[in-house]
Amino acid sequence: MLHVAVPNPIHKVKHLKLLFFSHGGLVPPLHQRSPSSLTHQKLAMAKQFIPLSSSILVAVISLFLVSTFVPGVGSIGVNYGTVANNLPPPPQVAHFLLESTVINRVKLYDANPDILKAFAHTGIAVTVTVPNDQIPRLTKLNFARQWVEDNVQPYTPATNIVRILVGNEVITTADKMLIGNLVPAMQTLHTALVAASLDRRIQVSTPHSLGVLSNSSPPSSGKFRLGYDIHVLKPLLSFLRATKSPFMINPYPFFGCSPDTLDYALFRPNAGVLDENTGLLYTNMLDAQLDAVFSAMKVLGFDDLEIVIAETGWPSMGDSTQVGVDANVASEYNGNLKRHVSSGAGTPLMPNRTFETYIFALFNEDLKPGPTSERNFGLFQPDMTPVYDIGILRPTARSSIPNNPTPVPRAAPSNPTPRSSKGKQWCLPKTGADDNALQRNIDYVCGLGLDCGPIQQHGACFLPNTVRAHAAFAMNLYYQSTGNDSDCGFDQTGAITNVDPSYGKCQY
Repeated sequence: MLHVAVPNPIHKVKHLKLLFFSHGGLVPPLHQRSPSSLTHQKLAMAKQFIPLSSSILVAVISLFLVSTFVPGVGSIGVNYGTVANNLPPPPQVAHFLLESTVINRVKLYDANPDILKAFAHTGIAVTVTVPNDQIPRLTKLNFARQWVEDNVQPYTPATNIVRILVGNEVITTADKMLIGNLVPAMQTLHTALVAASLDRRIQVSTPHSLGVLSNSSPPSSGKFRLGYDIHVLKPLLSFLRATKSPFMINPYPFFGCSPDTLDYALFRPNAGVLDENTGLLYTNMLDAQLDAVFSAMKVLGFDDLEIVIAETGWPSMGDSTQVGVDANVASEYNGNLKRHVSSGAGTPLMPNRTFETYIFALFNEDLKPGPTSERNFGLFQPDMTPVYDIGILRPTARSSIPNNPTPVPRAAPSNPTPRSSKGKQWCLPKTGADDNALQRNIDYVCGLGLDCGPIQQHGACFLPNTVRAHAAFAMNLYYQSTGNDSDCGFDQTGAITNVDPSYGKCQY
């Protein structure tokens, strides 16, 4: 999933995930040089930094964490990306997630200090990431200790940091230096956590794209890419087992589907796909992708490890060449995903289990490069109004959000014209309109004596309590009271839509 981090990107464009469906040699095999591994002596030396009293304290804390943080119980998290210029401040985001949603996990693509501070005392489980470009330096113990000292220790335990990811989709970058240093970097980071008495609280892992597989169909024949399987993935899996950490994967049925397989990708009723090796029937693409990963792990003898879905999602808007891209379909995928991974049904090869899952993404991110879909994977607009609801909003918040997906306004006409006769229309703020300008619109409309009671506290349209949401009501109120399309101009901050933005008891 493309996610640019300044100055160094740690994500690729999502459409590269089509590598999963091409079983050829798109990624060259790793050089025969086996990456160096951290010795048991180094781990033992790191443990010597923990005094007895600290060990007892760690044990007590660990018992508490076991009761409050249990990986793999089907909990739903979100990927909190920040490649945008219009996102709300982190304290507002943390408060929103805590008070208005049931989301209890957040995955970051860096270790942004402002975000880590914002999530203090929320109890939300936070995963941070070491960018790809820092992996070679992370193999040095001094650097790893300094990274923990700078990016973890100032924030924990107030901020519930539960996992550190070393890079993102490193193996499918085909960068031999990054790949060769991946496992040593993970081992050294764990050693630094041991020295800081944080190893029982914070896991170390790394997410992979499905491009790590050389074969995925049928799922029972899943295998890792030759050269990476023994030299990289086997020692990586050994490390994960030793540290009780999960194997993390980024499956995207969206990038694997066609018009013929759309129902299969969306968990809709369909004929299914039979795995002739096992006789098992697959009724959705996600299960097939997960079982292909499971089969590849089993070949190497690691079918006992937990699998975490680090990224998956569906865009609400895209280009005309893309299949099934709109808010209703995105809502269908993510809603069905949420129910499926939490149901306990598991997959054909992993029955009776749930999956810790992180939906991509929390927000639409307007600065992401690539096709239109890249900027429209968000569950929420930057003003925290939902693009659609998949059941993650708390009841008090859900009663005050649109039943219809967030409309995309068309451009407002520049010249005064009579009101269109093509049914009722509404006036809403343009995407990206400045909050200060929108506040002026509210002040102007309400200052005219029009009824702004619905956006005052306890009013039907008060929630969500954001400038953009209140401006939408006020601007439309004025627009409906006049007779010209040009009355939606508002100094070029307004646009007209044919989609009714009314929701719950809030009527526009």
